Amino acid sequence: MTHKPTVRVRRVYDAPAQTDGTRVLVDRIWPRGMTKEKAHLDEWCQQIAPSVELRKWYIRNPGRFAEFSHRYQAELQGPERADALAHLRDLAEDRTLTLLTATKHPETSKAEVLAGLLRC
Repeated sequence: MTHKPTVRVRRVYDAPAQTDGTRVLVDRIWPRGMTKEKAHLDEWCQQIAPSVELRKWYIRNPGRFAEFSHRYQAELQGPERADALAHLRDLAEDRTLTLLTATKHPETSKAEVLAGLLRC
């Protein structure tokens, strides 16, 4: 039987929970107003974030989530992002992994795309 990783998506501004496991920020830019102490991060994985061009294209029209997800998954095949995704897979293999983002709508964010890939 195959083990399905436990991967969560939360806002970095939310208080940490005991069930978070390993907490990884997946944003390229540090969250406004957040201190390292308040974030309670285990890692900051900037290199996994989508390109600036893709982020700007998507932020202008959040109704494009399906297309954003498709384009972002294509970007994740590049060497640097593929290595970062493999690292997140390793983290999720034997513990809970919580992907953190500063976005107001984490359910339609890069973190949710990553979580979907990691849960497979």
